Amino acid sequence: MAEYPLLCLGNPLLDIQVNGDADLLDKYNLQPNDAILAEEKHLPIYEQITTEYSPKYLAGGAAQNSARGAQYMLPPKSVVYVGCTGQDAFGEALTRACVKEGVLTKYRIEKDQPTGRCGVIITGLNRSMVTDLAAANHYKLEHLKSPEVWSYVENAKIYYVGGYHLTVCVPAILALGEHAAKTNKIFTMNLSAPFLPQFFKEQLDSVAPYWDYLIGNQSEALAYSESHGLGTKDITAIAKSIAALPKKNTSRPRIVVITQGTDPTIAVTGGPNPIVEVYPVRPIESKDISDTNGAGDAFAGGLLAGLVQDKDLKTAIDMGQWLASWGIREPGPAYPAEKKVYGA
Repeated sequence: MAEYPLLCLGNPLLDIQVNGDADLLDKYNLQPNDAILAEEKHLPIYEQITTEYSPKYLAGGAAQNSARGAQYMLPPKSVVYVGCTGQDAFGEALTRACVKEGVLTKYRIEKDQPTGRCGVIITGLNRSMVTDLAAANHYKLEHLKSPEVWSYVENAKIYYVGGYHLTVCVPAILALGEHAAKTNKIFTMNLSAPFLPQFFKEQLDSVAPYWDYLIGNQSEALAYSESHGLGTKDITAIAKSIAALPKKNTSRPRIVVITQGTDPTIAVTGGPNPIVEVYPVRPIESKDISDTNGAGDAFAGGLLAGLVQDKDLKTAIDMGQWLASWGIREPGPAYPAEKKVYGA
């Protein structure tokens, strides 16, 4: 297998995870279990948790979590990740975190913005997440098209884009999609969040013709149905509608994969006679669950690893469910330090 067959594009964030207390939450008016975008009043929290606590740094951001997950299951030098960070200590920490997990980063460095960061305050079984996107919002097409980065694009055989990047640089997504269609490579994307089909419908629809694989969860599929006037809450029907959308590369059918938490995963392969497959999730005892944050990212990472290895759809989905089952045993979007091997 050639080096770096998987290229991922997304919004890199440095997760700064600390064990906090009620006083820290109260100081910044945070709820114990929540996820918000940082306002001006929240910004001092990043310095406080890095200087007064014992932080654990993780390479975060949904697509980057999936990139790390895919690399966890693949041979060395399999995954390259592209995004935008600042020229600061957080950006350096983010790079180190990825290097530690074997992911090659090709970041655009934005000198006028700090690296995106997510403060994760853990109190008991609760997590309060405060995100400052910052530099992640400043990715540019010219970075993707630069000779060095584009050489990785040309080398890769599979592309994965986090849906959150629809708010950042649609031209970069289109460039990857167009290249994939022209060269008959696989273009995959994630719906990522319900607000994207709701409030970024035009951007989402503009890249839809390039989807070879679309991954999402139940709430994202329902948001898609509502914003596109499908008139149904039936997940299979929604997946069929997406699978049937016009497609640039007609040499392969579109496959839509929708996860439903502990309920079975639904996969629809498009075509004149669409194929619907249902895959039960891997059971895991509640006592073994540490944190479900990032489970969807882990699922996508395992699925991508399967695609890189040319596995059939059933195996690739099982690889996604396997990785998610291990990811939720870890605090935060992380994977076991003691290496687990699929199928062992």
